[in-house]
Amino acid sequence: MAEAICDIGLIGLAVMGQNLVLNMNDHGYKVAVFNRTVSKVDDFINNEAKGTAVVGAHSVEEMCGLLKTPRRVMIMVKAGDVVDQTIEQVLPHLEKGDIIIDGGNSLFTDSNRRTKDLAAKGILFIGSGVSGGEEGARFGPSIMPGGNPEAWPHVKEIFQAISAKVEDGTPCCDWVGEDGAGHYVKMVHNGIEYGDMQLICEAYQLLKEGLGLTPDQLAEVFDEWNKGELDSFLIEISATIFAKKDEDGSPLLDKILDTAGQKGTGKWTAISALDLGQPVTLIGESVFARCLSALKDERVVAAKVLEGPKKVLTISEKKEFIEDVRRALYCSKIVSYAQGYMLLRAVEKEQNWDLNMGGIALMWRGGCIIRSAFLGDIKAAFDKNPKLQNLLLDDFFSGALNKYGWSWRKAVIHAIEIGVPLPAFSTALAFYDGYRTERLPANLLQAQRDFFGAHTYERVDKPRGEFFHTNWTGRGGRVSSSTYNA
Repeated sequence: MAEAICDIGLIGLAVMGQNLVLNMNDHGYKVAVFNRTVSKVDDFINNEAKGTAVVGAHSVEEMCGLLKTPRRVMIMVKAGDVVDQTIEQVLPHLEKGDIIIDGGNSLFTDSNRRTKDLAAKGILFIGSGVSGGEEGARFGPSIMPGGNPEAWPHVKEIFQAISAKVEDGTPCCDWVGEDGAGHYVKMVHNGIEYGDMQLICEAYQLLKEGLGLTPDQLAEVFDEWNKGELDSFLIEISATIFAKKDEDGSPLLDKILDTAGQKGTGKWTAISALDLGQPVTLIGESVFARCLSALKDERVVAAKVLEGPKKVLTISEKKEFIEDVRRALYCSKIVSYAQGYMLLRAVEKEQNWDLNMGGIALMWRGGCIIRSAFLGDIKAAFDKNPKLQNLLLDDFFSGALNKYGWSWRKAVIHAIEIGVPLPAFSTALAFYDGYRTERLPANLLQAQRDFFGAHTYERVDKPRGEFFHTNWTGRGGRVSSSTYNA
């Protein structure tokens, strides 16, 4: 029988798993590791983990035998069935009160199920989002744990030690909520990440096509942007990407094929938004933009057949237009995060979770892919008003939108004039205009629904909740359909 000398066990030695192990080791925790392809264990111990206190195990049983009680087993494998299969392998070697942590990108409904199923067996489950990519995992990720609250005290110290820290030393890791709350927050993080990336891509195309800026000039612009309101990891890496040269000295970016991949979390966010009836339009457009990019062969054909405006560089005030695009990007980003938080508010209500909105902004403030100065402003908004209904109603954000609104419109108008697609910029603007409009044309929509399907409508001169049906043609009946909400 192996001696119980390890603080935590980790299964799954892909890049994220390996780097989390090394991070834990750096912070004084003794980690036991196992991998389904067992040769990878020895490979890791003899190479990346050489000279560390990491202990390799050649079976799940051996790994669990190395763990102090309550045993903490972290699983870093591909989301889906593999997680359930790995849990089944681990269970026979655990006792009541032991803890299983899923640190992959699992769907939150799976984490809901696993929390309940494992609790029935006396095992405490944590479903935790981990963001920051390879480097974050190694030197300080953003960690978003949810699941069984009884498990949190047993993993809090390790998680907060290895996580990123903001300026005052506060860790970018705190308890999110019950069941799948941690994975839901990670899913929304990834959806917002899709939005941020798409917005930056649109700003890039607009400056490239609308002003004729070269990659070197774009690198300078983005470097400058990173010193102000847009200060963020994604703006910073974009500047670096623009400046990178291929072996022949030409910009590497120009050699990269314009078809984008995706792993599904952005799509999950959009589907959840539809399920909850929340208008998270920007993340939806960002997912669709990737789908459109994948139709490369069709687009090459369409480019020869479909006409658009001639891309004439008509802007004399380059500096002014660059500032308009910067402001448009900032405004669109505000809308994107506002929509993400609308989704969190809706799921909190539906799942009966108690989410700390300011705390979530703090968790995203460092370590993760969407880390930015901007998230400090979001945390301040929720600190000021924890019950804030929508970020757009906070003084700081409404003030920025009111101040920059015309620049935002000018950027979108110019894109339309020269035929540059801005799905995320323009859907953000449409949402903003819709949200600030007291009376939308949905009255006509309700009349249409009542006309063809007797779906009924409410009246402005009657109390909410009273429904009416009109016999629009004189030929219809008096019977109405049952009502339902979008």
